[in-house]
Amino acid sequence: MTCSVSGDARSKPSGTSNRIATFRGSPPSNTTMWVKSTDSRAPVLGDFEQLVLFGVLRLGSDAFGAAIRQEIHERSGRDVSINAVYTTLDRLEGKRLLRSSVGDPTPERGGRRRKFYALTPAGTAALKQAYRSITAMAKGYESALSTR
Repeated sequence: MTCSVSGDARSKPSGTSNRIATFRGSPPSNTTMWVKSTDSRAPVLGDFEQLVLFGVLRLGSDAFGAAIRQEIHERSGRDVSINAVYTTLDRLEGKRLLRSSVGDPTPERGGRRRKFYALTPAGTAALKQAYRSITAMAKGYESALSTR
């Protein structure tokens, strides 16, 4: 493999350059190359999205906004706003990782209906992938990461 560099760094602001590297041939065998996943069935999740999806999973048929917020708080210790939960629920529903349904009106809620959430198969796949990733990264460090 050959590499040539052209241009200079004098005309750009500090920390940037006009240099362009061009590679020809195969990379050396000791080179690691990263490729973005093209698996659209399991999108990469942010940490809060993971917490919300785990909350929905844990609560099952009782997964509604306030209960999800409480579950996140009890399990993670994070005190999150209900607005953050609903914003994330809407985003996950838009990504088709969750589906929602509206329940019957209840007297406790002044006759208002409650919106319930459930994982879709794509949501389950995304959560499984996130779980596999974090457990693979933590493998061998369980005792160092233990909070007991």
